[in-house]
Order: sequence, then structure tokens, then C-alpha cells
Amino acid sequence: MKFCPKCEVRLKKNNSNSVLSCPKCGYAESGSKETKKNKQDEIKSEINILDENEGKETLPTIKIDCEKCGNDQAVWWMLQTRSADEPTTQFYRCIKCNHTWRNYA
Repeated sequence: MKFCPKCEVRLKKNNSNSVLSCPKCGYAESGSKETKKNKQDEIKSEINILDENEGKETLPTIKIDCEKCGNDQAVWWMLQTRSADEPTTQFYRCIKCNHTWRNYA
């Protein structure tokens, strides 16, 4: 999509000859062939899935009692599990027994 450099209106393509012209002021330029990108080229998302014990050393720790084993240290993280106007959900995982629980604070 191109715009007119004079009046900033979107240029329209003339079907008979690939000329882009401004419907407001009459500015015209020769059209160039656009290369269409492949959908796979545009979508480059990176999702890292961690194993149960992987990446634990990078998560912050908190002093909280584990409901299962009574240990007082856990790692924690937050996720938005509900709608955007609701608060985030806090997840805790015990360092000793790997028991995971959540807090809907």
C-alpha cells in the first residue's frame, strides 16, 4: 500500500497499466511488482517449553510453606490465566518435592 507524497491519500492501481495514481490530486507513479511473503516467513514465534526441573535456578524463590511436605522454599511465577481486567495468577513450586499450587490473588 502506497500513499501520495503530496496529499497523503492512498494511491489506487489502474488495471490497464500498472500505474499507481492519486484520485485526489492526480499524482501518478509506475507500479512496482510486490513480492508476497510466505505466511511461514512472517510468523516466527518462539515458545520455550521447560521440563519440570529445567530452568528452576532462574526463577525467583520465596519463603512459603509447602502444603504437601512442609518445606519453606518455593520458586514462583505469574501468568495471566483469566481476562485482562482480572489479576494475574501466581504459581508456586516447592523446591524439595516439586508440588505445584496456585494463588488467585
